[in-house]
This record gives sequence, structure tokens and C-alpha cells, in this order.
Amino acid sequence: MDRFYFLDSSVVLGDVITSCKGIRLYDGDTKTKFEGEVAHLTPCHFFLTSGTRPKLKLVLDLKCVILMDDEAGGMLRSSKIILHLSQSENIQHSRPVARSTASYIKLSFTEGGSSQLKQEMTKVLSNKAWEKTIRTAPAPPSQVSSVTRSGIVGIERKMQEKMQNTATNINVAFQDLKNLMDMAKDMVRIANAMSTKIKERQGDISEDETVKFKSYLLSLGIDDPVTRESCASGDSYRRQLAKQMVDFLQKPITEMGGMMAVTDAYCRVNRARGLELLSPEDFLQSCRLMKELNLPVKLREYDSGVLVLQLQSQSDAELDKETFKLLEERQKLTAVELSQILSISVLLARERLLSAEKAAFACRDDTVQGLIFYPNLFLHDLAENVKLYRRK
Repeated sequence: MDRFYFLDSSVVLGDVITSCKGIRLYDGDTKTKFEGEVAHLTPCHFFLTSGTRPKLKLVLDLKCVILMDDEAGGMLRSSKIILHLSQSENIQHSRPVARSTASYIKLSFTEGGSSQLKQEMTKVLSNKAWEKTIRTAPAPPSQVSSVTRSGIVGIERKMQEKMQNTATNINVAFQDLKNLMDMAKDMVRIANAMSTKIKERQGDISEDETVKFKSYLLSLGIDDPVTRESCASGDSYRRQLAKQMVDFLQKPITEMGGMMAVTDAYCRVNRARGLELLSPEDFLQSCRLMKELNLPVKLREYDSGVLVLQLQSQSDAELDKETFKLLEERQKLTAVELSQILSISVLLARERLLSAEKAAFACRDDTVQGLIFYPNLFLHDLAENVKLYRRK
């Protein structure tokens, strides 16, 4: 509120862009005496006029506005615009408040018109006409020395400029990201169109060119990722997503011995989807539907809580027997050694050894060097004795 100052009504502040009646001014959340005001917006200023003071206008320099926000109205309250202001400067004119504890003001619209004023003010704050005026107009000789500031005021000014530059850079970065997402969707559409043409004109394109182009398409990842917008409901979205994930993950899961950690699968899928990223919740819910949909891959949870994606054709008994065969060949194994043999993570290797132990195929030795697993010789000797007994 202490950023406002009074000017004579005859002073011209520029062309008025828009005006709005029925404005009530708040200093922070506190009502002020300025009610029923008429708001005027120019390229560099925002000011209020009233019939109770026809010779004065209450002015705010727009260069003081750091951020603009809004507050929705209701049945018993009007909509508001919130202007966050920079620190107070030395103003040569009289002010309505010498010093204010609030760093923002509110404009209440009792007669409507907030959306129009907000829209125009957004454009004005983006254009920053006051900066262009400063660059083009030469400063008077008597005021040149006032440009250089020192002390707290100078530090505050530099901090304010840095904040404004940072906000501008963030806005530009998000705009570039949006453009990149739009371009990525166009690339996917082009890839689909070219893939269709290859199928239609198979005879006109050599085999080497076809293989080469398909490799380019594969490098793009999932060419047509399932999105919420393309599905009628959330359940339909997750079911289609589960099918697409299985199509993409079945081959790498097979190459890794039939099992992959959910965290690894999540990273692979999101990397292949490009900018259409999945949330962990959507990914996990889709994985839980794989068994219900009778897909080639299913979600399995170990007793420790570790989640993996496993081939439907691969049973736990088969995995335990494979682990037992490796134990018999090596005589002993640690989780690290098994992970190197099967090219899987240490976490999955440990779970496989614990599963084999639970099925009585392995025994453990808990040493200072960690867990070491051995083949269960008691089970092996028992099986041999049963065979001998049956022969007799």
C-alpha cells in the first residue's frame, strides 16, 4: 500500500487501456477507505479515481508489481486480483500510507470486470513498457548520479531484477518444453505414416533400406503410446496400457532370464514413451491387470515385498530348479555371483536364492562376508535313498 502515491488529476499518465468501476482496495487482507473507486490501466501505471476526490488520482507504478494472482469469488464475496509488490522506495509525492507491513494489495471487484482487467494487465506486465521508455529516453544530467545506488536499496534493486529475470527465463523454458512436446507428437505421426507406406510399397523398397528404416523407428521407442485422452475411461486406459507394456517388455524380460524388477521396467517404459511419461501409480495398476488379462507377463511379489515382472510361462518351481542346478554346478553362490551369471540385479538374485531356500533346494551360511548359499545335500541324499529303496 505504501507504493501508491497521489498525483494531480490533470497529470497525463499515458493512454488508458481499460477501466473498471466498483473497486475496493485492500492493504494485504485489511480493507482500506478506498471503496467504489474507478480503476484505470495504462502501459506503465495503474491508478484509481473517485468522485470524493476529483482533483487527485491514486497511482501505482507497474514496475513495482512482481507477481499477479487472483482469488475466486463466491456467493458472499467478490472476486479479487492480488498484486505482489516489491520493497518500498523513496517516493517524492504524498502517499496514503507512510509504511505498510503487507507486501501485497488486493483489488475487489464489486461490479464485475475482473477478468477483463486481469487479461489486459497480464499483457502490460509482459510488455514492460516502462523498461523500453528508460532505454530510449536519455536521462537528464541532474539525475544521472541517481542511477547508481549503494547500500540496502541498491542490493534490494539487484535482487528484484534477478527475480524478474529468473521468472522470465522459467516462462521461456516452459514455453520451449511445450513446443518440444508438440513437435514430438508430430514426429510420431510422421513415423507412423512412413511405416504404413513401407508396408504398402514393400516391393519398391530394398530389404536393406527397410531394415535400416525400421531400426530408426525402433530408436524412437514406443511409436504410439497409450494416453488418457485416447481412452474412454480410466479402466480402459490401464488395460490398453498393460497390453502395450507387455508388447514392449516381453522381449527384454525373456533376454534377462524371464524376470525383471518393476523399477527397471518402469524406467525402460518411460524412456521409450518419450514425453508421454507414466506416473508410478498408473504403471503399477496396469501391471496388476496383466494376470487378469491373461497376458504373457505377470506381476509377482516376493515375501520381502520386492515386485518383479515375470513371464507367465515361467513357474516358481522351474526358477527354483534352475537355481538349484547352478548351485550344484558352482557348489556355492552369493547374490552377487548369481547376478553376474544371470545378468540380473543383485536384489533379484538374492530373492531367487531365498525362494530356492524356501523350496528346500538350498541352504544358507550367514557369515561376516554375507549370505552364502549351498545346494541342499540333505534333500539330494534323501532322494537318492528313496531311489535305492525302490530298486530293492
